Amino acid sequence: MSLDQVRALLTAPGQKFEMATEVIRGVETRVWKQCPPSLPMLLHFSRSHGARECAILNDERVTYDAMFRASAHLATQLKAMGVEKGDRVAFVMRNLPEWIAIFFAVTAIGGVAVPLNAWWTGTELEYGLTDCGAKVAITDGRRHRVLAPHYAHCPDLTHVIVTRAKDPLVHGELAMETLIGAPNDWAALPDVPLPLADLHPDDDATIFYTSGTTGAPKGALGTHRNILTNIHSTFYSAARAMLRRGEVPPPVPEPKTGLLVIPLFHVTACSAFLMANMALGGTIVMMRKWDAGEALALIERERIHATGGVPTIAWQLLEHPDRDRYDLSTLEGISYGGAPAAPELVRRIHAEFGALPGNGWGMTETMATVTNHQGEEYLARPDSCGLPVAVADLKIMAPDGSAELPVGEVGELWARGPMIVKGYWNKPEATAETFVDGWVRTGDLARLDADGFCYIVDRAKDIVIRGGENIYSTEVESVLYAHPAVTDCALVGVPHRTLGEEPAAVVHLCPGCTASEAELQAWVRQHLAGFKVPVAIRFVDDVLPRNAQGKILKTELRGLFAPAAA
Repeated sequence: MSLDQVRALLTAPGQKFEMATEVIRGVETRVWKQCPPSLPMLLHFSRSHGARECAILNDERVTYDAMFRASAHLATQLKAMGVEKGDRVAFVMRNLPEWIAIFFAVTAIGGVAVPLNAWWTGTELEYGLTDCGAKVAITDGRRHRVLAPHYAHCPDLTHVIVTRAKDPLVHGELAMETLIGAPNDWAALPDVPLPLADLHPDDDATIFYTSGTTGAPKGALGTHRNILTNIHSTFYSAARAMLRRGEVPPPVPEPKTGLLVIPLFHVTACSAFLMANMALGGTIVMMRKWDAGEALALIERERIHATGGVPTIAWQLLEHPDRDRYDLSTLEGISYGGAPAAPELVRRIHAEFGALPGNGWGMTETMATVTNHQGEEYLARPDSCGLPVAVADLKIMAPDGSAELPVGEVGELWARGPMIVKGYWNKPEATAETFVDGWVRTGDLARLDADGFCYIVDRAKDIVIRGGENIYSTEVESVLYAHPAVTDCALVGVPHRTLGEEPAAVVHLCPGCTASEAELQAWVRQHLAGFKVPVAIRFVDDVLPRNAQGKILKTELRGLFAPAAA
């Protein structure tokens, strides 16, 4: 069956993936006709999964009914704290069952959920809290210790809630356990009605922080429609892959058990993984922190069907020395995005695990899924990130945005569809530059082939993507420049077999000044999250090479790290 025939069959009138046209912010846009209208409607539907397990963490096992009870109770408590429609509630923690309950409690009452990067430093988290104007902050115990000195600098903050605190709460913070109990207690919570706001699909729902080459983090303001579009996009992509291989998709996909190893504060985990599982009744197995050996044991013990996130995960599972000791026969798929993947990885997943590889492309500004690449299609085109889902459009534009380029030519990738966010929170100039008549200018260089498959050939060159984590050059460079011995510097990405790339720096010191690689790395680590610290620093005698416009020629600098990368 051809690609056109598959699309026509799946999106035909009356079918699950039928489309409609809605006017979104003045632009006619194709949408999934049967997409849930709001996040609380998804939460209500998820309760129908009843005793199926929603989230597992170590010995904590939370059913869908228990998750609903916890979300409803927490929503009631937040409402009593004065959280109203449009108010921002920020939360920062590792992957926990509480994360899911918080997300749905906030959005049920019309609040805007703001998941902050749990790897950020206290100063970075303070910026996030103040930038979004959070009324309530919810943290785990570790992040609370990091944030404690910063709460006083967040003028909009009225309440702080802490879960799993190991230290006494002595400054008026509330313990999550006093509000809803521990996860294993949620099933015993009394049944209370979920307080619901009057919501429209295009009302504000989330702020996920991203950043551009200008350095300062930007909050991508998403709607209920943006994030919920992922549900049908995920299932559409799976059905398309099945039809292409000659199979008939089931009327209702079978719930699966997935190992979640990437943070829920990323749209890949929250928008794509979590939304699909809540709709389907899948089981989400969490890990305290990534460990390949522990992941192999969990795959065997919990009979995991799917995992992934970034290519690093797949590489480490493949190359773990104890892999053959575990029964991995239930593993059906390993999917990832967020970083380039070698064609070798695609083939090895299929050959050695017997699982189908999956890939896709999206970004924070697209609330995750725009393209998807699965199974045999991916094996045949391992250097592509796949086809856009039926409600999305892609085009390749000249760098100045003046003209669309022909098939096969490389230019800037633009995308549109119901998943494109409203813009950047309180940053109208950045919004105007990036979002144009329903399209988002991605900053990625790409090409499309005659069948519509997308190939990312480069990214905005100042962004380094380490294992799916964006590292913004100017942010690290600013810290290096602040060191008294540094007069010129640049951050570049160097290839890494499993992480995709890592940050490295080139530095020119002032005359007579001295600084070692270790000293500068420690300097950066004092100011930024650990994953942003350059893994290598090269010192040069002259100022860095620049073009006629004064921009550093980073392409030339990458050659300094070629031997190490090889």
